[in-house]
Amino acid sequence: QVQLVQSEGGLVQSGGSLRLSCVASGRTFSPYLMGWFRQAPGKEREFVATITWSGDWTYYRDSVKGRFTISKDNAKNTVYLQMNSLKSEDTAVYYCAAALRSGSSYDYWGQGTQVTVSS
Repeated sequence: QVQLVQSEGGLVQSGGSLRLSCVASGRTFSPYLMGWFRQAPGKEREFVATITWSGDWTYYRDSVKGRFTISKDNAKNTVYLQMNSLKSEDTAVYYCAAALRSGSSYDYWGQGTQVTVSS
C-alpha cells in the first residue's frame, strides 16, 4: 500500500511563492506519473501539473505555465510543486497523486493541503 503525505500549505499574499511537497511511503515506489491537482470552493477538482517518474517530462495547465514548476527527487520519493507569482484564483486545496501505469487513472492521492492567496 502506498501512502502520499503532503506538506502543509499556507496563506500567502498575491505575488508570493509557496512550495508544496508530497512524500510517498509504503511498498517500493515506482509510479509512472506523479501529479498535482487542486479544488477550489464550489468547483470541481482540476489538473495542475504532472511529471513522469523516470525521465523529466512535465505538463501543466495553461493558467499555471511559467508560474508553477513540478519537480521530483526519486531518491526521496518526493514530488514538489513550486508556485510563484501566486494569484487569488490559485486559492484551493491542492492534492498530489500517483498513477502506477501508463494510461491508468491516478491510483493514490495525498490528503490535500490548503493554499490561500490573499489579494
